[in-house]
Amino acid sequence: MTTIAAIDHVQIAIPPGGEAVARAFYADLLGLTEVPKPAPMAARGGAWYQSGGVKVHLGVEQDFRANDKAHVAFRVADVAGLADKAHAQGFKVKHDDELPGHVRAFLYDPFGNRIEILKPIGEGA
Repeated sequence: MTTIAAIDHVQIAIPPGGEAVARAFYADLLGLTEVPKPAPMAARGGAWYQSGGVKVHLGVEQDFRANDKAHVAFRVADVAGLADKAHAQGFKVKHDDELPGHVRAFLYDPFGNRIEILKPIGEGA
């Protein structure tokens, strides 16, 4: 029987030519570090980011359509602080209180992809 051990990375679609605009959100706002893509994959465009064991791959989709339902959820130390920072930088933010035991919000990247940020209530920094 095969068992999944972990998620290696998540992939989020971006439109062609969106790499530079994506940096303001994924690197500057979320604090992820851009890492080089392997040479055979670099020609396809997109960008790879990571922070510790969290890996996010941005892949170019020619017929791009934002994910406003399907999303990745990141645990963060300060949901309100990151949401406020996102709002101040002009990104769309939606606060949400529907998940019991959590503080959470949804951020939208420059292309309209929904990104969830959350923290269990009572969890230390």
